[in-house]
Amino acid sequence: MALLHVDFFSEVLDMCVEMDVILPDHSDEETYPTLYLVHGMSSDHTSWQRKTSIERYAQEHGFAVVMPAVHLGWYTNMAVGKNYWTYISEEVPRFCRTMFPKMSRRREDTFAAGLSMGGYGALKLGICAPESFRAVAALSGAVEIVSDCHNQIKKYEGLGLSSEIWRDVFGPTEQLEGSENDLTFRARELAKTNLPKPSIYIWCGTEDDAIYEGNVLMGKRLSQMGYEVWYEDSPGDHQWKYWDEKIQLALDWFSSMRARDNQEAPQPERKEQ
Repeated sequence: MALLHVDFFSEVLDMCVEMDVILPDHSDEETYPTLYLVHGMSSDHTSWQRKTSIERYAQEHGFAVVMPAVHLGWYTNMAVGKNYWTYISEEVPRFCRTMFPKMSRRREDTFAAGLSMGGYGALKLGICAPESFRAVAALSGAVEIVSDCHNQIKKYEGLGLSSEIWRDVFGPTEQLEGSENDLTFRARELAKTNLPKPSIYIWCGTEDDAIYEGNVLMGKRLSQMGYEVWYEDSPGDHQWKYWDEKIQLALDWFSSMRARDNQEAPQPERKEQ
């Protein structure tokens, strides 16, 4: 594998940004399937490499992995701040496919995963950019953003800290439900269309008290809406040792999905000799 530290100027964010990229050093395929692997609130683009063996896992599956820095933008076009949603959903894939032309442009080869804030971001990529992402994995994700945001504001104010960060990101909290950042609402709207629907893996530890119930609810709701959902919970809380384990399962699942899709794809007819 090759690990590249990439610095470039983002036209969307109007500033210099960083990302790390893992590329397979050999592959039997003409193009690489690609995983956009996004970070949590207290992390950055280097965290997945420092806390897991993602490079080794990617090598086993022949995946390219893109790990962009998204700061505290919550993968949204912030009410007060930068357009991180446009950046992560449009500019980053476009930049990577230009700079690394062996990255596949096919939806069937494009995946996203993330933890905590990044779990929200990965699920948002699947639901709000379904034409681009075949499947996503949310690990300990803040996926029930309406209640999660209210809980975080109460937590910050209870500690005597400023809670303005949440309003800067999402705007007035009373307007969050039914907005572009409300994933339950967006998933329901997507389910009404003929657009492709992402397959979704959700995992949360049963001791992750702040977000566990929200993950249970999200898994049930998405299944009821007709999405292909693999929901899983198990003992654990908000720690890297669980995310290191679960990202391996996610990669296994993505690879098996690609194999299934390839088997189901129409095969070219053989011409009679």
